[in-house]
Amino acid sequence: MDKRPESRVSADIPVRMWGMDADGRPFFQNALAGNLSSRGAQLTRIRHTLKIGDIIGIQHGEIKARFTVIWVKNSVAPGRNEAGVEILAQQPSPWGEITKESRRTEVKATGAERRKFVRHKVLFPLDISFPDPHRAHMQCNSSDMSARGCYVDSLVPLSLGTPVTVTFWIDSEKIQTKGSVRTSDPGVGMGIEFTALEEHIQQRLQAYLETIDHGFASAASRS
Repeated sequence: MDKRPESRVSADIPVRMWGMDADGRPFFQNALAGNLSSRGAQLTRIRHTLKIGDIIGIQHGEIKARFTVIWVKNSVAPGRNEAGVEILAQQPSPWGEITKESRRTEVKATGAERRKFVRHKVLFPLDISFPDPHRAHMQCNSSDMSARGCYVDSLVPLSLGTPVTVTFWIDSEKIQTKGSVRTSDPGVGMGIEFTALEEHIQQRLQAYLETIDHGFASAASRS
């Protein structure tokens, strides 16, 4: 009997990565690992060009491991390279506890719920404001967004748990929702969960993001 494919955890986590780039120069940087499994991950926000087959080091928390680069996707935008990595034999998974916890809780979510809020890696303008009216607003772009929340690039992200109000537009309609900072990665960015977005707005936003994403993909295929 064929072994059932291992499920993956989509949530991005901050990692440190190091090794030799495609030009043979040593590098060390922070990045994000997503699409996690016990065997590998997808790395994003990579500033260096990697080469398929090379071995790199990755650390999350206190756990370090060596990985093989199995695919790369380079971008003309700075810091936007991506790569897929697979862990070497006998190496501890840096995110093993995360994947174990996901397997324990996965049965609580229906398949429809998992498909409902797929994240889209699109630039989406946002305005972030605060309960204190005297605090300056933040005008920024989300680089990863769904109807549940977004990830905002920032060298100095807000602290975990910071309450915010997120404002954005769907076509000509202005939408506001309360949110909370759920991840804060210094030098990388922050993840914000939308905590008061009504279900019908969630559905509209998700459809709107899919339209934008498909538009970008079509334009890229014609270039």
